[in-house]
Amino acid sequence: MDRNTILGFVLIGAILFTFSWLNQPSKEQQLATQKYNDSIALVEKAALAKTKSIAKTSATVDSATVSPAIYGGFAQAAVGTESIQTLQNDLMEVKVSNKGGRIYSVRLKKYKTHDAKPLILFQGEESSFGITLNTRDSKKINTADLYFQPSISQNCVTMRLNAGNGRYLDYIYTIDPQSYLMKFDIKTVGLDSVLAGNTTSLELGWYQKLRQQEKGHKNESRYSNLYFKYLTEEVDYLSDAKDDSKELTNKIKWVAYKDQFFSSILIAKKELTSAIVESKIIPDSGYIKEYNTRAFVDVNINTAQTISFNYYFGPNHYPTLTKLDNGLKDEDKLRLDRIVPLGASVFRYINKIAVIPMFNFFEKFISSYGLIILLLTLVIKLVLFPLTYKSYLSSAKMRVLRPQVEELNAKFPGQDKMMERQKATMDLYKRAGVNPLSGCLPMLLQMPILIAMYMFFPSSIELRQQSFLWATDLSTYDSIYSWTTQIPVLSQYYGNHISLFCLLMTATNIVYTKFNMDATNTGQAQMPGMKTMMYIMPLMFLFFLNEFASGLSYYYFISTLITILQTLAFRQFINEEKLLAKLQEKAKKPVKKSGFMARVEEMQKRQQQIARDNSKKGKR
Repeated sequence: MDRNTILGFVLIGAILFTFSWLNQPSKEQQLATQKYNDSIALVEKAALAKTKSIAKTSATVDSATVSPAIYGGFAQAAVGTESIQTLQNDLMEVKVSNKGGRIYSVRLKKYKTHDAKPLILFQGEESSFGITLNTRDSKKINTADLYFQPSISQNCVTMRLNAGNGRYLDYIYTIDPQSYLMKFDIKTVGLDSVLAGNTTSLELGWYQKLRQQEKGHKNESRYSNLYFKYLTEEVDYLSDAKDDSKELTNKIKWVAYKDQFFSSILIAKKELTSAIVESKIIPDSGYIKEYNTRAFVDVNINTAQTISFNYYFGPNHYPTLTKLDNGLKDEDKLRLDRIVPLGASVFRYINKIAVIPMFNFFEKFISSYGLIILLLTLVIKLVLFPLTYKSYLSSAKMRVLRPQVEELNAKFPGQDKMMERQKATMDLYKRAGVNPLSGCLPMLLQMPILIAMYMFFPSSIELRQQSFLWATDLSTYDSIYSWTTQIPVLSQYYGNHISLFCLLMTATNIVYTKFNMDATNTGQAQMPGMKTMMYIMPLMFLFFLNEFASGLSYYYFISTLITILQTLAFRQFINEEKLLAKLQEKAKKPVKKSGFMARVEEMQKRQQQIARDNSKKGKR
């Protein structure tokens, strides 16, 4: 990296800082915006109250006053009074409303919000479900606007939408006694004389606002997505960073409304023929996102038919989700575990076969998740120890040869003798049996594990609301100091709090950078600005990880700390004078050239000849 490149980065940073600062709204603009938002909120509140008043009034209207021209055979279901039926097991409480026959609310009994309130996935108008029906007289109605007749047994609620004369549409909800699953059946009887004759499919509409359940709105939003699985293909999802939508023309197996740690999932027993899915971000309002799905499912109205689904309302717990595929053929597996973001390809594989089993094993014997992370880190560092040792040894070999490299730099000074200098240095390394790349390869092999851990910790619901030392929740940031004042640039990129584990991680990385740069100083010229860039990287992580899970920062902190301790131990046990003597002794022996090295030398000679020719042309 040359001086001009570094100057370019500095100028870009200065421009971005200046632009952000100049475009900050003034206090007057902020007050005006707040007044405007408050006014809108009051208007919406008044409109909602008016809507509720109208609904309450209409509920008392006699069914005879409802025009059949509007609702046709469903006119008797157009009025009524809302009532709630409750289904529950040891894990969840599900309330079902007769207005629209929909699920009114879901509460997960074994979990609380970050502020110790009952964890409710949605309630009331935060969710809706309805089927659009086309009647024989070309009217379009939605079941969400109609009143169903409820009947309840021990684990089952049936909501019936009557069309008269033995014709009806049933929603049948059956809760599983020991899981987060709820069976949902749509049953049609005698609707061929009510619905349009060309009806071959039903249009389902499913909407939900995602409540903020965790402390960090930004971090929770980062891990909240709308996922879906094609019937015969892999799992896909919408963007988590912006509003997004997609038209799914292939058959769909399930659609998941995923929060960071909890999800509402609609699973088709057969398939949805097509769907349109949409996700919108809701910034800083007590909600994270809102999801919407329009899906189509085949139906035969000429005969009594039952279309079966399952709802999953529960945690994004990897073992729980994988158990749902037990006993199923490979082509029938739901693969709901894919909504847990463990990384792609090799990173997910590392988490599945190594990290999660090890984590679950420690869970059986240790209650402190801080200690579990410590043990997990020690095991990983032990497995990587041979690679770490090899990397350090390679650096030590090059370091003890530094005086000889510096002699070569003095012998072949300047840019015009760069090729001769490089050739002489490589000859020195070759005679001593040192491979400059052997120190890089072990570090590269460790990168997949670092990235896998980066994906694992923020996705691990086991860390949720688990405290360790000063951190009250290892699944979110550990704030030792926070403020409400919005500071230009700083608040946007760093946040309004200080995470101590993130600070410790940054400090240890700076120390390790110093150790590493001293250890890898071989006497060869480095690119201008490289030393500065090496110190800038830890500071970038300070800004990037300040709002991430404190468990992740804690892992990186102790992992780097152990690496520093290993480096100090290597310095004590590796005698560099004896190492140099061994290298010098090896350099006296004849070196057998491999075919590859011969080709490399031939290429270097050609480059040197081209450089000499270009130099002669320049002098002319």
